[in-house]
Amino acid sequence: MLGGLFFLLDYRSRKGAGYLFQLVGFLAPAVLLLSIGLIVPTISTTVQAFMNARGDRFVGFENFIWVFGQPENVRIIINTIIWVLIVPTVSTIAGLAYAVFIDKSRGEKYFKTLVFLPVAISFVGASIIWRFVYTARPADQEQIGLLNGIVVALGGQPIDFIAESPWNTLFLIIVLIWAQTGFAMVVLSAAIKGVPVEQLEAAELDGTNAWQRFVNVTVPGIRSALIVVLTTISIVSLKVFDIVRTMTGGANETSVVANEMYTQFKNFELGRSAAFAVILFVLVVPIVVYNARQIKKQREIR
Repeated sequence: MLGGLFFLLDYRSRKGAGYLFQLVGFLAPAVLLLSIGLIVPTISTTVQAFMNARGDRFVGFENFIWVFGQPENVRIIINTIIWVLIVPTVSTIAGLAYAVFIDKSRGEKYFKTLVFLPVAISFVGASIIWRFVYTARPADQEQIGLLNGIVVALGGQPIDFIAESPWNTLFLIIVLIWAQTGFAMVVLSAAIKGVPVEQLEAAELDGTNAWQRFVNVTVPGIRSALIVVLTTISIVSLKVFDIVRTMTGGANETSVVANEMYTQFKNFELGRSAAFAVILFVLVVPIVVYNARQIKKQREIR
C-alpha cells in the first residue's frame, strides 16, 4: 500500500501537480518516524526531568540539584568523562597504528579480520567474555580467569580486577577499546588507501623519512576519517551501558550516566532518571554538532 501511494505521488507530480506535493509525500514517513521515535520522546523526557518521581508535580531543578549534589552521582559523571577521554583516543591510535603497519603486508586481510571480529560481537557478549578473563577465585581454589591464572602461575595472589576501585573502571574501559579498535582500523585503513600515491612519492623524493611522510601527508589526508572515528567512538563511550550493566551492575564505583539512568528508572524514580537522560543528551549534542560541521567543511573543500 505504501509503495502504491508513492507510485501515485510520483505519477501525479509528473503530470504537473508540482514538486512540493511530491516532496511532502516522500518526506512524510521519515518525518513521522522521527517524530515518534526521537522528537516526541526527547520533549517528553525533558519535561519529565522537571517533575517528581510520579510525574504529577513540577519540582523545577530539584532532580538536577540531587544529581550534582550527591558525591556518588558526581563520581558517575566523572566515570563517564573518563570513558570518553580514554576510549576514543586509545581505540583510534591503536586502529590507526594497526592500519598503517598491516597495510599492503602479506596476509593483510587475515590480520584485519582478527582485529575486526570483536566489532561483530555484541557488547553483552564481549562483557561475558571479559568477565571470564577477569574472574577471581579464592587463593585455595583453581583459577578459571585467564589473568588470575597467569598471576597465580607466576606466584602471585588472585586479584579481583573488577572490584578494586578506581582501577576497575579502567578494566571495563579495556573491553570497549577491544570492541571499537576494529571499527577504527577498518575506516582508517580505507582512508589511508585513498591518500594519493603521487603525494607520498613526491614527499619521498624531497628526502622525507617514513614518519615525516606519515605526519605531513597521510594524517592530513585522512583527517576527515579521523574526526568521524573519534566522534563516533566518543558517542558510543558516552552512552555505554551494556558493559557496565553486565560486568558490575554499576557496583564498586563503576557506574556511568546511562547505567544510572536505567537504575533510577527501575527504582521508579522517573524524574531523576529523566534528569540523567537530559545530562547525557547535553553531553552528546556538542560532539554531534562538531561532527556535522566538519563534514560540511569537507564538502565545501571538495
